[in-house]
Amino acid sequence: MFEDLLSLLFPESCYACDGALVRGEKCICTSCNAKLPYTDFHVHGATELNPLQRRFWGKVPVRFAFSYFYFVPKGRVQRLLHKLKYKGVQELGEHLGQRYGSLLSNYQYAQHFDLLVPVPLHKYKLRRRGYNQSDVFAKGLAEALQLPWSSNVLVRKVASSSQTRKSRLERWQNVEEVFQVRQAQTAAVQDKRILLVDDVLTTGATLEACAVVLLAAGAAEVSIVTIAAA
Repeated sequence: MFEDLLSLLFPESCYACDGALVRGEKCICTSCNAKLPYTDFHVHGATELNPLQRRFWGKVPVRFAFSYFYFVPKGRVQRLLHKLKYKGVQELGEHLGQRYGSLLSNYQYAQHFDLLVPVPLHKYKLRRRGYNQSDVFAKGLAEALQLPWSSNVLVRKVASSSQTRKSRLERWQNVEEVFQVRQAQTAAVQDKRILLVDDVLTTGATLEACAVVLLAAGAAEVSIVTIAAA
């Protein structure tokens, strides 16, 4: 009764449209949930019918490549990502991870992974923001998939500049030799099937760079999952 009164007086807002949430809705309203640009990459798995999978062919061996949404400029997904990255809304990242993780679990993908590893932020950016948006998404995924996750496996050695507005070549040059597996975590990735987690896939340069160092450290295989794909 008291909670109902509170929600009536101080309704929570949908992170996609800023409209009021009603009872039973969490983070995203029913209307926005119905209109979000979902992908079907998980349906096609590691086949040529998965366009995200094809983007890594000939670049780095990737077992599976998934993304929950298509990235549409100025759309609902961009608003969600902006609030996750810059407005401190960590619960949104975990909520999206739980939702997509449940979907992947329903398609029996949990059996293909041993460990989830988020793409790291540089320590200065992490200190300034207070959290890593890929980490909270990974946490939600891990809970739904019932798999372990670790934010300590990869480290970003260099505070590379923003990837926004860069060409593919410039993005590659921007992340070359930026990432490494922590020395103390080498055993954690040895012979493991890693699910690499990030927020947005654009050219894929950051994810490719992380996959390369994980494979070089002895990972059996690397798969990729993001919240959105441009």
